[in-house]
Amino acid sequence: MIKWRKWVRILHRDIGYIATGLTVIYSISGIAVNHVSEWNPNYIITKTETKIDPIPDSTLNSADLVNDILKKINEKGKLKNSFYPDANTLNIFVEGNTITVKLKTGEVTEEKVKSRAVFRETNFLHLNNPKKVWTYVADLFAVSLIFLAITGLFMIKGKKGITGRGAWLTAIGFLIPILFYLVYYYKVL
Repeated sequence: MIKWRKWVRILHRDIGYIATGLTVIYSISGIAVNHVSEWNPNYIITKTETKIDPIPDSTLNSADLVNDILKKINEKGKLKNSFYPDANTLNIFVEGNTITVKLKTGEVTEEKVKSRAVFRETNFLHLNNPKKVWTYVADLFAVSLIFLAITGLFMIKGKKGITGRGAWLTAIGFLIPILFYLVYYYKVL
């Protein structure tokens, strides 16, 4: 007869191997999302300012003016749209670039957006943007983590296991979020 502890070890090991890839993905994304106020984890945004000759009351039609400006700043991206938010400003939207031109002064501001490799994809999955089937994958992963946490408690016997040192460490693991919550919301301590 196979003992229950042996099955716990086998399942813990095998599910742990399967969960490794998802754990890395969710961990990378978690770190990135934790610092979203400091940087954009999905995109690299670069802002540059240049100058072209002023364009006072141009006789060019809007399409010709936009094309002329794009040539002057050497922008070859696909034009998406353009509009005048006011009489002196022209906004041009090109694939991956937003261009603002002050017509009377010739000041050009470009804001280029480029996808941040790895982080964007991990955030896409972590934040469940795909929905549908991925929701079930994410739920199964969460259940797997619960299983790994609980079975991990019973991997070792004796004074280093859950009846000894493990009990104290497990209690600390539960106390950390509880204490944080009390301090953060109720200003206890």
